[in-house]
Amino acid sequence: MAENVTLRQLRYFVAAARTGQFSMAASNEHVSQSAITNAVLALEQQLGVRLFDRLPQGVALTADGEDFFHHARHILDSVRDAMHKPRFRANNLRGKVTVAASYTVLGYFLPELLARFRASYPDVEIDLRDMDRARIEEAVLSGEVELGVAILSNVQKLNRFGHAVLVRSRRQLWVAPEHPLAQLESPSLKDIAQHPYILVTADEAEASTAAYWKAKRLKPNIVFRTGSIEAVRGLVAHGFGVTVLSDMIFRPWSLEGKRIEARPILDVVPHMEAGVLWKQGSTLSTPGEALQQFLLHAYGS
Repeated sequence: MAENVTLRQLRYFVAAARTGQFSMAASNEHVSQSAITNAVLALEQQLGVRLFDRLPQGVALTADGEDFFHHARHILDSVRDAMHKPRFRANNLRGKVTVAASYTVLGYFLPELLARFRASYPDVEIDLRDMDRARIEEAVLSGEVELGVAILSNVQKLNRFGHAVLVRSRRQLWVAPEHPLAQLESPSLKDIAQHPYILVTADEAEASTAAYWKAKRLKPNIVFRTGSIEAVRGLVAHGFGVTVLSDMIFRPWSLEGKRIEARPILDVVPHMEAGVLWKQGSTLSTPGEALQQFLLHAYGS
């Protein structure tokens, strides 16, 4: 019966759908793989449909699974937002908040959050601006924008800002299922260096990548550089190379539907941290403070 579905089951299902692997979902949720498997099996039994196709190296949503995934995400987000007790009455809050964001956060998690904020505060205008990290820093310090959302690990002299981490995302190896590195449970950077590497250049990823390779006195065998995450997915899925990127932007398939897998890396690779910035010591507008608090509630710890 549908009334027996629990929020925990929905959360585990969504984690599995996002990663394409029960093992990775279990790691992200800090539970055993059997907890994820049992939750999905219980949902399939209760709903009377198959939510995933089981593949040799993971799972993929069925048509019914895709439909249920969107409903499950909406339910979880609605519950999370309902538990938030804002300082401001939504029906009375009006005005404008100016926000700057960089490529990765604009593409992979901010739009959904802003849509949820707008649903709670329909009379607040969001002035959203696309900027690189350096411009975001300048704009926040000058007061041109109230809030900036960027990769915090790239920010220069972070203590100049008020700031909070919204997403702390593990970096893993992305690889095609048939690639030799896919046969290793936890390949090292030395293992990865033996194979063609696709390097992402967007959001200063080239510099952050170079830093952790240099720390191990190794160099990746770079065969292609691109600012397009979707190009990387396609190249990796078709076996042209591998890459190391964060779970935040991981999807278990390319645009053409080819499978991509993720493997934890044996060496210590720093997590990617995305977060929100504001001018230290400044007083935010009421809409600005409302958005700041909403972001911290939705993702911040």
